[in-house]
This record gives sequence, C-alpha cells and structure tokens, in this order.
Amino acid sequence: MSKVKVGLSRKLLTRVLSVYFILTLIVTVGQILTEYLNAKNHIQSELQTLKNTFSTSLTRAIWELNTPQAQSIAEGLMELPIVEGVQIRDENGNYIADLGRTVVLQMDPVSTGVMQDHGGGTFGYTFPLIFEFSGRTSNVGDVTLYSSFEIIFGRIQVGVFFLIGNAILKTGFLVFLFLNAFRRMLTEPLSDLTHQINEFDIDRLESSKLQVKIEDDNELAVLRDAYNKLVDDLIDFQNRLGGAQSDLKEANRKLDEQNLMLEQGVAKKTASLSKIMLDLEQQKDELMVKQEELKRENDSRRFAEDTLRAKNNELAESMETLKVAQDQLVESERMASLGGLVAGIAHDVNTPIGVSVTAASFLQDRLKSLQTAFDEKKLTSKTMNAFIDEAGQTTTLLLSNLNRASDLVASFKQVAVDQTSEAERDVDMKEYIREVTQSLAPKFKKTNHTIDVECPEDLTVRCAPGAVAQIVTNMIMNSLIHGFENVKEGHIKMKIWSDDNQVNIDYQDDGKGLNKEMLDKHFDAFFTTRRGKGGSGLGTHIMYNLVTQTLGGKIEAESEPGKGLRYIISFPQNKRAS
Repeated sequence: MSKVKVGLSRKLLTRVLSVYFILTLIVTVGQILTEYLNAKNHIQSELQTLKNTFSTSLTRAIWELNTPQAQSIAEGLMELPIVEGVQIRDENGNYIADLGRTVVLQMDPVSTGVMQDHGGGTFGYTFPLIFEFSGRTSNVGDVTLYSSFEIIFGRIQVGVFFLIGNAILKTGFLVFLFLNAFRRMLTEPLSDLTHQINEFDIDRLESSKLQVKIEDDNELAVLRDAYNKLVDDLIDFQNRLGGAQSDLKEANRKLDEQNLMLEQGVAKKTASLSKIMLDLEQQKDELMVKQEELKRENDSRRFAEDTLRAKNNELAESMETLKVAQDQLVESERMASLGGLVAGIAHDVNTPIGVSVTAASFLQDRLKSLQTAFDEKKLTSKTMNAFIDEAGQTTTLLLSNLNRASDLVASFKQVAVDQTSEAERDVDMKEYIREVTQSLAPKFKKTNHTIDVECPEDLTVRCAPGAVAQIVTNMIMNSLIHGFENVKEGHIKMKIWSDDNQVNIDYQDDGKGLNKEMLDKHFDAFFTTRRGKGGSGLGTHIMYNLVTQTLGGKIEAESEPGKGLRYIISFPQNKRAS
C-alpha cells in the first residue's frame, strides 16, 4: 500500500507542485522586493522635500538662539507619519534637539544634503541649515530626519498582502485540482480497502474477503488479490488447528486430574506442620521488634532531652543578642535617615550658594573696571548708569538666592533637630509637613513622582515632632523605594485633619501594592521585600512603634497587588490632655 501511495503521489504532486511552488515563490519575492525599493525611494524623496517646508524658520530660530522654537519645530516634525526621529545640531556639532528613534552621528555638520543608512532598520537624510544675512551666508548647523523600515513596510503592507494572497489563491486552486484527482485515483479506493480490512472477523473468514471494485489492474488490485489469498490460507490453517486443539484439550484434562490428586495428599500432610512453624516464627519476630523499638525510644528520648536543654540555652543567648542588635539597627536607621537628609539639603543649598558666588564675583569685576575708569578719568555717565543697572540686578539675584539658601537651612535645621529629639512642643502641622516634604525633595528630583498634601491652615498639635517627621519620612521613602519600583510616574496623597481631639492621617500611594501574606507581616521587625538590596526591614516597624508608643495612637495598613498602599493613622491632638 505504501509503494502505491508514494508512486501515485509522486506523479500527481511532487513533479508538478514542487516546480510550481518554487516558481511562485521566486516571482512573489521579486514583486515584494520591487514594491519595497519603490516605497523606500519615495520616502527618501519625501524626506528631501520636507527640507523646503521648515528649513527657513528652523535656521532663523538657531541663528537667534531660540532653542524652544527649534525644539517646537522638531516636535512638529515628529508628528509626520514618515518621520521616526529628528536631530538638530548647531555649527559645532552640539545637539539642540534629539527626538524619537535616532543614532549618534560621528560626522561634523554637513555642507550638502546626505542620505545615509544607519543600520538597525533606520535611514536618514542630513542637510545643512544656511542663514543669509546682509548678502552673506553662514552655516548654523544641520538637521537629520530619520525614517525606518517599519514605515516602508507600512506603505507596502496592502500590496504585499495582495501579492501573497494572489499567490496563495492560485496555489490553493492548483492543489485543489490535484488533490481531487489524487482522491479519486488513490484515496477513495484505499479508504474502501481499509474499511473492509477493519471489518475482518477471525470467526467469519469467508465473509472477510475484500470485495473492492478497481477500474484498472494497478497496485491496489494486486494488494486486494494478495489479501484474499491470505484469507484463504487462514481458513485452511484454522481447520487444521481445530483438530489439534481437540486432542490437546483431552490430554490436558487427564493431566489435571492426576495433579489434583497428588496436591491434595501433600497438602493434608504439610498443612498442620506449616501452621505451627509460622506461629512460632511470627511470635519470635514480634518479640524482637518490640525490644528494638523500646531501645530506640529510650535512646531517642534521652537525646531529645539533651538537645532541648542545649537549644533552650542557645535561644536565651540569641534573644539577648537579637534585642541588642535590634536597638542598634533602630538607631542606625534613624541616623541613616538623618544622613540622607543632610546629603539632600547640601545638594539643594549648593545651587543658590553657587549662583550667589558667581554674582558676587561678577559685581567685584565690574567694580574693578569702574575703579580703573575712575582712576584714568575715563568714567562717563553712561558707564556709571550701566554699572548701577548691573549692580541692582546682581544684588537682587544675590538676595533672592541667599534667601532661598536661608530657607533651606532653616527647614533642615528644624527637621534635623526634631528627628534627634523626643521633646514635645506645639507643631503647626501644615507648615511642619511642608518642611519635611521639602527636606525629601532631592530624593524625587530625578523622578516623575508627585506628593499632594491636604491639611487645614489652623491645625496645631502638641506632640513630639521628631516622631511625626520620622513617620512621614518612612511612609514617603517606603513608597519611593518599594511601592514605585519600576513605576515611571507615581502619585502620593496625604490628607490630615482633626476630629474629637484626634489627629487623623490618611496616606495613599498608587504603587505596586502588597499581597495578603506581605500585608500580614508589614509591621514585623526585619521583614523586607528587598532582602540583600539594602533593605533592613525596620522602617515600618519603627513607624508602628512611633505611632503606638511615642504618639499613643494606632496605625493600620490596607493594600492589594497593583492597587497601591494605604496607611490610616490616628493619635491624640494633645497627648497630655487625653
């Protein structure tokens, strides 16, 4: 059957369809390649044409050093469907704008338009920006417009699908024709043969012969005749086998009778003896097992008592060591928080101080120039007026930056003193929370995260401000480090209000949240999701102790995976009065 099928399929499919498939594939690939090259040339032409639409306004913006306008033009170009990226450079090769999908250019600003393939599926057109002024021209920089192979594929997508669909349709129709012929010549006769063979019954061999009608005397006819001959041989063999089986059954019957009589005699003599021996052996084994179990139990109990006594001693030592380590870690956590605060404030104070130093240096230089002009009797009223204007602007700049530095230092001083002191005082909650969040501002400078605080203007609380600062700092840093991990833009909302001499804080973030197992252990000491990455597991534990012990309040946490984390805190507005 296999040889017949292979021979017919080779005639109907292999010799014809293989050649047709190869030719169709070559023609279709050639047509797709032509479509691709035409689309690429057209997009390159469009990139070159774009030069005339915006080069004048972009050249003027660069000439006038109007960087925002140049960037705005670049953003407008990014809206064009064929533009994947935009790079704008000045005459020195410095980037003014670099948007979208671009590459680092290794060449100096060009003087003529250049079309380049940059690899990685991108290509671009680079052309110079020439500014004309008073009859003279000046190269102020260049622009590179990037496009990509994905845009080309988008242009030719419909055509490619049409070509592929056309090839598939023609190929499918041809395959259908040949499969139809294959079915009539081979499949249907084989199916009929298979069906009749499956109906084979060893008890009805005569009716199990094949009765398939085949038009030509081909391989299937040979198979049918060979199968029918095999059935005839089976019928003859079955007849001879029946007689041999009858003789064998009679001999087996007589042998079984003799064996049964012998087995009954032996069984009667050995049954009682075997039963006695088995009972004795079983009792002996049970006694030995009991003795061994008793010995093991005594040894195990003695070993367990010694082990338990040693473990109790080790546990007592470990608890004492753990308590000392926990106290040290709590103090380290507080000092680490203060150290981070110092580093952040120092970074923020450095900027206004640096501006002030620059302004003072500038004013000193101008005074020297004025003194020189005065000594040489070249001082004019115009020079004096210019100096007065510059001095006024410089002193204004000095005053604003020194005030800013003073505010930062005052804020840091208040928060730092509170974090190292447990003395109680009256606290303006809105102003104090503002100072704490301002001290944490350096932590958020390189992120897109935001903090919104809602607090009444007249809310005054009698408490230990250091505890409040530590609680707010720990909640915000917990959101920043854990909640907003792999989150580009997070939001923190903190609402503070008083009700019946109770201060309430509702803190929420929209970070990644916690599952139920993590939430149950959230306030446990040494529990952290960043083990081995700098997490000590004491931040929330310290926060819990500060709320419940220092402030005499309570704290709860709510969270679900993907839905952020919420803290609900309440404590007395005046702890002594309560």
